[in-house]
Amino acid sequence: MTATVPAEDALVLRQDEAGVATLTLNRPRQYNALSRAMLSALLTALDAVATDPAIRVVVIAGNGPAFCAGHDLKEIRAQDERAFHQALFAQCGQVMLTINRLPQPVIARVQGIATAAGCQLVAACDLAVAAENARFATSGINVGLFCSTPGVALSRNLGRKQALELLLTGDFIDAPTALRWGLVNRVVPLEQLDSATRQLADAIASKSPLAIRMGKALFYEQLELNLADAYACASETMACNLDSEDAREGIDAFIAKRKPQWKGC
Repeated sequence: MTATVPAEDALVLRQDEAGVATLTLNRPRQYNALSRAMLSALLTALDAVATDPAIRVVVIAGNGPAFCAGHDLKEIRAQDERAFHQALFAQCGQVMLTINRLPQPVIARVQGIATAAGCQLVAACDLAVAAENARFATSGINVGLFCSTPGVALSRNLGRKQALELLLTGDFIDAPTALRWGLVNRVVPLEQLDSATRQLADAIASKSPLAIRMGKALFYEQLELNLADAYACASETMACNLDSEDAREGIDAFIAKRKPQWKGC
């Protein structure tokens, strides 16, 4: 096991194991609220793993009883200028876009609450595993603030009526409801959260890194296209993928009934 862990007071901790990088939000006393400094640390960590060829999958976790309570409202009130708020939300949007554009799949490991921008973070991740005690809300409306930016990610994961119910009411939904609505992939007992997240990460990490990288990029690109253009884009991606060394190796291994040896090219 190889670990790269900064000082204990770092806002984002990184630990690498067998091709999986776990980035842990580390403001447990503040329920991992996304201050500007936290967003900056998370963006730096994501940029680092994006260019690390040893990393196949990224897990985003939260230290302490909560996954993420959203933006730091105390910081927002202390910096009561529009320019600060514009910069904050632009920075948060950049983090979410970086997750989307990261070559590796990103899994949210969720326990406790994931509210407002914390719920946005779950929705922005490619996959999510939640503990049975996890609860989700876009609670900004309760303090007079519509969760507009979380709504971008939610509306791309949930049905419109489910997304709007969260945004308009601010009410919590439990983990089974989040599973039913499509916000998370799996719900497990809290004591199984680490193993279930790791099992999902390992299943992805065992596949061709090239195929995963090409497939993730294509998945999000085709969502924005009309049907004919989406098929054209997907067809070109498949042809390029098939022309790779990994695809040839994978097909040969299947025919020979052996395990493939991925080269990532």
